[in-house]
Amino acid sequence: MTERKPPGVSFESFVDKQIREAAERGDFKTLAGFGKPLPNDSAPYDELWWIKGKMHREGHGVLPPALALRKEAEDAVAAVADAKTEFQVRRLLGEVNKKIEAAVRRPPPGPPLGLEPFDIPAELECWRERRAAQAD
Repeated sequence: MTERKPPGVSFESFVDKQIREAAERGDFKTLAGFGKPLPNDSAPYDELWWIKGKMHREGHGVLPPALALRKEAEDAVAAVADAKTEFQVRRLLGEVNKKIEAAVRRPPPGPPLGLEPFDIPAELECWRERRAAQAD
Protein backbone atom coordinates (compact mmCIF):
# COMPACT_ATOMS: atom_id res chain seq x y z
CA MET A 1 0.00 0.00 0.00
CA THR A 2 2.08 2.87 -1.28
CA GLU A 3 -0.55 5.48 -2.01
CA ARG A 4 -2.01 7.72 0.65
CA LYS A 5 -5.67 7.84 1.56
CA PRO A 6 -7.24 10.81 -0.19
CA PRO A 7 -9.00 13.33 2.02
CA GLY A 8 -12.74 12.91 2.29
CA VAL A 9 -12.70 9.15 1.66
CA SER A 10 -13.49 6.89 4.57
CA PHE A 11 -10.66 4.65 5.68
CA GLU A 12 -12.80 1.52 5.33
CA SER A 13 -13.75 2.14 1.70
CA PHE A 14 -10.16 3.10 0.84
CA VAL A 15 -8.81 -0.18 2.27
CA ASP A 16 -11.60 -2.22 0.67
CA LYS A 17 -10.80 -0.67 -2.71
CA GLN A 18 -7.12 -1.55 -2.38
CA ILE A 19 -7.91 -5.13 -1.33
CA ARG A 20 -10.30 -5.55 -4.28
CA GLU A 21 -7.74 -4.17 -6.75
CA ALA A 22 -4.98 -6.41 -5.35
CA ALA A 23 -7.27 -9.44 -5.64
CA GLU A 24 -8.08 -8.51 -9.24
CA ARG A 25 -4.36 -8.23 -10.06
CA GLY A 26 -3.79 -11.66 -8.47
CA ASP A 27 -1.44 -10.37 -5.77
CA PHE A 28 -2.86 -12.78 -3.19
CA LYS A 29 -2.30 -15.92 -5.28
CA THR A 30 1.44 -15.86 -4.60
CA LEU A 31 1.07 -15.75 -0.81
CA ALA A 32 2.12 -18.76 1.23
CA GLY A 33 -0.91 -20.77 2.25
CA PHE A 34 -3.12 -19.52 -0.61
CA GLY A 35 -6.03 -21.93 -1.08
CA LYS A 36 -5.31 -23.79 2.14
CA PRO A 37 -7.72 -23.88 5.08
CA LEU A 38 -7.02 -21.70 8.07
CA PRO A 39 -5.46 -23.47 11.05
CA ASN A 40 -7.72 -24.65 13.84
CA ASP A 41 -8.29 -21.74 16.20
CA SER A 42 -10.12 -23.76 18.86
CA ALA A 43 -6.84 -24.94 20.43
CA PRO A 44 -5.65 -23.08 23.54
CA TYR A 45 -3.19 -20.26 22.91
CA ASP A 46 0.44 -21.31 22.97
CA GLU A 47 3.05 -18.57 23.40
CA LEU A 48 5.65 -20.63 21.54
CA TRP A 49 3.46 -21.43 18.52
CA TRP A 50 5.83 -19.80 16.05
CA ILE A 51 8.91 -21.59 17.43
CA LYS A 52 7.15 -24.94 17.26
CA GLY A 53 5.94 -24.20 13.74
CA LYS A 54 9.41 -23.24 12.55
CA MET A 55 10.97 -26.33 14.10
CA HIS A 56 8.31 -28.51 12.46
CA ARG A 57 8.87 -26.88 9.04
CA GLU A 58 12.64 -27.39 9.35
CA GLY A 59 12.29 -31.00 10.49
CA HIS A 60 13.56 -30.56 14.02
CA GLY A 61 12.10 -32.24 17.06
CA VAL A 62 12.32 -31.63 20.75
CA LEU A 63 12.79 -34.81 22.70
CA PRO A 64 14.38 -35.27 26.09
CA PRO A 65 17.99 -36.42 25.63
CA ALA A 66 17.25 -39.98 26.79
CA LEU A 67 14.40 -40.39 24.31
CA ALA A 68 16.43 -38.81 21.51
CA LEU A 69 19.21 -41.35 22.18
CA ARG A 70 16.70 -44.22 22.16
CA LYS A 71 15.41 -42.98 18.81
CA GLU A 72 18.95 -42.74 17.48
CA ALA A 73 19.62 -46.33 18.60
CA GLU A 74 16.45 -47.51 16.82
CA ASP A 75 17.50 -45.65 13.68
CA ALA A 76 20.95 -47.26 13.88
CA VAL A 77 19.40 -50.74 14.05
CA ALA A 78 17.31 -49.92 10.97
CA ALA A 79 20.39 -48.57 9.18
CA VAL A 80 22.35 -51.73 10.04
CA ALA A 81 19.71 -53.79 8.23
CA ASP A 82 20.43 -51.77 5.07
CA ALA A 83 24.23 -51.66 5.49
CA LYS A 84 26.26 -53.09 2.63
CA THR A 85 29.55 -53.76 4.44
CA GLU A 86 30.79 -54.81 7.85
CA PHE A 87 32.64 -51.52 8.08
CA GLN A 88 29.33 -49.63 7.83
CA VAL A 89 27.80 -51.81 10.56
CA ARG A 90 30.77 -51.24 12.87
CA ARG A 91 30.75 -47.49 12.21
CA LEU A 92 27.00 -47.09 12.77
CA LEU A 93 26.94 -49.10 15.99
CA GLY A 94 30.25 -47.66 17.21
CA GLU A 95 28.96 -44.08 16.95
CA VAL A 96 25.79 -44.90 18.87
CA ASN A 97 27.76 -46.94 21.44
CA LYS A 98 29.93 -43.90 22.24
CA LYS A 99 26.82 -41.83 22.96
CA ILE A 100 25.18 -44.60 24.99
CA GLU A 101 28.32 -45.12 27.08
CA ALA A 102 28.54 -41.38 27.77
CA ALA A 103 24.87 -41.33 28.79
CA VAL A 104 25.33 -44.36 31.06
CA ARG A 105 28.28 -42.67 32.81
CA ARG A 106 26.36 -39.42 33.25
CA PRO A 107 22.61 -39.97 32.87
CA PRO A 108 20.79 -37.22 30.99
CA PRO A 109 17.78 -35.46 32.50
CA GLY A 110 14.38 -36.89 31.74
CA PRO A 111 13.13 -40.45 31.64
CA PRO A 112 15.51 -43.34 32.37
CA LEU A 113 17.78 -44.25 29.48
CA GLY A 114 17.07 -48.00 29.44
CA LEU A 115 19.82 -48.69 26.88
CA GLU A 116 23.01 -50.68 26.92
CA PRO A 117 25.77 -50.46 24.33
CA PHE A 118 25.37 -52.75 21.34
CA ASP A 119 27.38 -55.97 21.30
CA ILE A 120 29.03 -55.27 17.96
CA PRO A 121 30.39 -58.81 17.31
CA ALA A 122 26.96 -60.32 18.03
CA GLU A 123 25.24 -57.72 15.84
CA LEU A 124 27.73 -58.44 13.06
CA GLU A 125 26.96 -62.14 13.29
CA CYS A 126 23.21 -61.45 13.00
CA TRP A 127 23.90 -59.11 10.07
CA ARG A 128 25.95 -61.82 8.32
CA GLU A 129 23.19 -64.39 8.87
CA ARG A 130 20.54 -62.05 7.42
CA ARG A 131 22.76 -61.33 4.42
CA ALA A 132 23.32 -65.06 3.86
CA ALA A 133 19.58 -65.74 4.11
CA GLN A 134 18.84 -62.97 1.60
CA ALA A 135 21.46 -64.35 -0.81
CA ASP A 136 19.78 -67.79 -0.85
